[in-house]
Amino acid sequence: MAKNRNISLLESELYYLISRFLTTGPCRRAAEVLASELQEYQLLPGRLDWLGNEHPRTYEDVVAANRHIAPDHLLRICKQIGPILDKEVPSCVPGVHSLLGSGKQSMLRTAKDCDSVRSQASSYAALHRGRPPERPLNCKKPPHLVKVHRGRELTGVQRYSSINPVSNYERMRLHRRILGHLSAVYCIAFDRTGLRIFTGSDDCLVKIWSSFDGRLHSTLRGHSAEITDLAVNYENTLIAAGSCDKTIRVWCLRTCAPVAVLQGHSGSITSLQFSPFAKGSKRYMLSTGTDATVCFWQWDVNNINFSDRPHKFTERPRPGVQTVCSSFSPGGIFLATGSTDDVIRIYYLGSGSPEKISELHEHTDKVDSIQFCHSGERFVSGSRDGTARIWKLHQRQQWRCILLNMSATLPGAETMSEEESYFKPKVTMVAWDRHDNTVITAVNNHLLKVWNSYTGQLLHILKGHEAEVFVLEPHPFDPRIILSAGHDGNVFIWDLLRGTNTQHYFNMIEGQGHGAVFDCKFTPDGQRFACTDSHGHLLIFGFGSSKPYEKLPDQVFFHTDYRPLIRDTNGFVLDEQTQQAPHLMPPPFLVDVGWKPPPTKVPASCPRPGEHCC
Repeated sequence: MAKNRNISLLESELYYLISRFLTTGPCRRAAEVLASELQEYQLLPGRLDWLGNEHPRTYEDVVAANRHIAPDHLLRICKQIGPILDKEVPSCVPGVHSLLGSGKQSMLRTAKDCDSVRSQASSYAALHRGRPPERPLNCKKPPHLVKVHRGRELTGVQRYSSINPVSNYERMRLHRRILGHLSAVYCIAFDRTGLRIFTGSDDCLVKIWSSFDGRLHSTLRGHSAEITDLAVNYENTLIAAGSCDKTIRVWCLRTCAPVAVLQGHSGSITSLQFSPFAKGSKRYMLSTGTDATVCFWQWDVNNINFSDRPHKFTERPRPGVQTVCSSFSPGGIFLATGSTDDVIRIYYLGSGSPEKISELHEHTDKVDSIQFCHSGERFVSGSRDGTARIWKLHQRQQWRCILLNMSATLPGAETMSEEESYFKPKVTMVAWDRHDNTVITAVNNHLLKVWNSYTGQLLHILKGHEAEVFVLEPHPFDPRIILSAGHDGNVFIWDLLRGTNTQHYFNMIEGQGHGAVFDCKFTPDGQRFACTDSHGHLLIFGFGSSKPYEKLPDQVFFHTDYRPLIRDTNGFVLDEQTQQAPHLMPPPFLVDVGWKPPPTKVPASCPRPGEHCC
């Protein structure tokens, strides 16, 4: 091998410094090998005699001649390069120095390489008025996309309505109609992620479905009468169901194991909600019943332990009174309830334990719909007396209201006929838009009325339904959109700004006529919504392709759904045939309504052909 190829003095010194640096760390054997190779190939700095002739030296000679050079000399040189270079040509990340950097972070950068200008979002907004910026001559790279969009936002030239026009909602289609219950389904809910759908039916079952492909995940058994309401806690760990059997059952969403059976009511459960209020690990769940009681169930979020005895308020001034609706304020501090004795009652949770603070007597007939706004201390109540009232909290716990008269008409409207003048309007449902600027009321003459929530002015009358409407569902983030559904089988998506219908679906069931739509909910991201009807169907709507739902059969049941149960004194159940708790049983078979396996392909992800896994 050739000895001492022509290398510069700087290269030979670098070889030597590398070998010295290796002696300071764990690579000492590498240092020894390198030293012998440097000496063998004569790559070490040579010795010059008095005539200027170069002579090779051994490694030990070079070390002895350079005692002033410490072993970490090369490392110290590298540490000094960064700060010195930063003074001349600043890096893109000040204070961070890397020998391996590139671009403006490279140790080889020059002022000429870094002379391009980086404009801020404000300069895009000021100079270009929201248009795509024209790059200056000294800007070699395209502008940062995030800052370009921020510049457009600062100009105010783009609005949400132009980015997402209402016409987009015309593209929401029915993905799948699934028969999953043998009776009417009055309750539906999504979990906090929108990935799971919960349905509660008159067949005493609560079912958990995938909103993505419609597959049936689990059936929650235990109730002995109709399911009246469902609620998911804010931590997204529990599902609670109220029933006409006077009990509330709570299940764990991860394991489907029963968590609690709450038996504090002597009548059917009419409403069920988890409170947004949180104090440490303490939480509350609220239930109301036909026994005129309001029960606050305290539970601990750490161990999911529910108290057996609720904080109970019995509101029965006369026989037959029922508490039928409830709503928490956005922070959970206030609870408003409506009753058949025409009274609205307000409860306060901020003083350690729930307490009743107000009774409002302005309505003259039963109050069967009530809803707090999304932000602030306002709620709307709807009554059978033909009015709705928007309540606002003032000083000293005074609640003042704006009256909404359901007999009101728009300016310039035709006068009512003699038959209509004798018609007594009743409010069947109330709702707020997402930004709380308008209130929507459903009237028993099949009309929806849109009101200004601050002045009480009637803005629009929405026509299209042919029977009473009991479902009003605002879009989760778009204040222009609300969904309505009724006993006529119609589902409408309304544009609240224009007062027009954007999308319409009619729930026609082949061979059975139309199915009344009993409940409907949006997913939290607004991309899907799901409905339930009087025939036991689950209907899933949304944007995009219906392909994920194609493998799903039209009828989806588990073979264990309706098997008898054994109950203990605490209300917990075992499957009568297997003597096991339902959540511990083997994965059930998927069957149709005739208890036969459906003629569909088994999904590739299913580990057991012919079975469906929870």
